Amino acid sequence: MATDDPRRDSEESVESGAPTARRIVLGAQLRKLRERSDISRADAGYAIRGSDSKISRMELGRVGFKERDVVDLLTMYGVSDPQEREQFLEMVRRSNERGWWHRYTDLMPNWFSDYVGLEESTSLIQTHELQFVPGLLQTENYARATVTHGRPTRLDEDAERRVALRMQRQKLLVRQGGPRLWAIIDESVLSRPIGGHAVTREQIEFLLEITRQPNITLQVLPYALSGYSAEGAFSILRFGERELPDVVYIEHLSGALYLDRIEEIELYSRVFDRLTVDSETPDQTRQTLSKLRADM
Repeated sequence: MATDDPRRDSEESVESGAPTARRIVLGAQLRKLRERSDISRADAGYAIRGSDSKISRMELGRVGFKERDVVDLLTMYGVSDPQEREQFLEMVRRSNERGWWHRYTDLMPNWFSDYVGLEESTSLIQTHELQFVPGLLQTENYARATVTHGRPTRLDEDAERRVALRMQRQKLLVRQGGPRLWAIIDESVLSRPIGGHAVTREQIEFLLEITRQPNITLQVLPYALSGYSAEGAFSILRFGERELPDVVYIEHLSGALYLDRIEEIELYSRVFDRLTVDSETPDQTRQTLSKLRADM
């Protein structure tokens, strides 16, 4: 049951999500306490030897937390109960833990590291791809072809680690309580010979196998309707915790956009709904995949 008791929300949120998501939940709880106390961000920032922009970043979960800062804020916000204060400090400690992907941070820009952290905490991932099979559904050989840009001579240690990172990410789909994945791919993805004939066939066979899982839905968008509903690839990350806003993720050559305003989420949700209507049904998609495999 939903509750407006910050102590109850904090206690439940301590157990949820990866570090990135925990920071967002903790920031949201601190914002509620500040607003309940009718304290401005500027005054809160001054109390922790910072600024209103620092408080804003903390409340959005975009920076790490220091226990000293949170202790000072809790005091300012009138939180005196020792148990409640300890719950918040435990959230601080857990939000600063390193995720499993920390050992790959030298390969990942910060904007993608944030995505992996959020991905770990989703309840539903909706993704639309125009060029490649989504990373969460790629085979190792297909992933090797993409990370080397189709040039096998570039397969070095870093490339293998990027493949390992992608394979590690896929484990969230088979873990207990893992998210549901709903992927829509352009028909051209299936005819693009990434890695050559053998790799493409293996990838199609893998898609046929993995879509047997109840939490994975795959649809193919036919050529005839390609490009009308969406001009590019995007993903919508949805979360079970009410403190975590849904996020639209759009990647480009030099970075990524994270959209979380209500009107933006609604727009991309409508686009995804349109794509599901325009695409082959999951059963039709499996038939398409089976026919491609038989013809190879």
